Amino acid sequence: MYRAVIFDVDGTLVDSNDAHAQAWVDALADHGRRVEFARVRPLIGMGGDKLLAKAAGIDVESPDGKAIDARRREIFGHRFLPHLRPTRGARELLEWLRDQRMTLVVATSAQQAELGDLLRVAGATKFFEAATSSDDAERSKPDPDIVTAALAQTGCADADVIMIGDTPYDVEAAHRAHIDIIALRSGGWPDRDLARAAAIYDDPADLLEHYDLSPFVVPAPLRSV
Repeated sequence: MYRAVIFDVDGTLVDSNDAHAQAWVDALADHGRRVEFARVRPLIGMGGDKLLAKAAGIDVESPDGKAIDARRREIFGHRFLPHLRPTRGARELLEWLRDQRMTLVVATSAQQAELGDLLRVAGATKFFEAATSSDDAERSKPDPDIVTAALAQTGCADADVIMIGDTPYDVEAAHRAHIDIIALRSGGWPDRDLARAAAIYDDPADLLEHYDLSPFVVPAPLRSV
């Protein structure tokens, strides 16, 4: 049914959502802003510009916003990145889809400077033909700009592309870009927040285990997940 797959990265291929949230909390604290982890964690998956505004009322383009974002990148890279691990089955799913001759493209809210490190954690660098990040779009997720840019990179029609992501922001961005999406629970969201996805699986390994009944094979009205 599909010729190309657009992948989110954080929470989808790398178990990093908690680390991102804590890096924001710590960076804000270093600049005198006390924001609870529980406030930041549900915002992970949207662009950092939107997250900072919602969590602390700070414009990411302001001097404070730029300083906090820079500190967040520093904390994430030094304190958390060395300890991150792939989600279960991430590499195996990518290998399988590559062997099915799918075109694989990244669409992530991460900044381009961070993307290479995250893909290396997932063992995924060699699988992708192109990547779009927050640097490639005017508006970040849940706006569809990043996904739309990735869709253009596939060279395929909308109906021939499906996305795999882990947050309600991925689901909304995919719908607004007019493509199907498979959601994974590995990002920490409950099914009710992912309900608009074509199907929901625990993680890449679960999707691969049930591939023959997945949206890759079975038309939507007949699927049982």
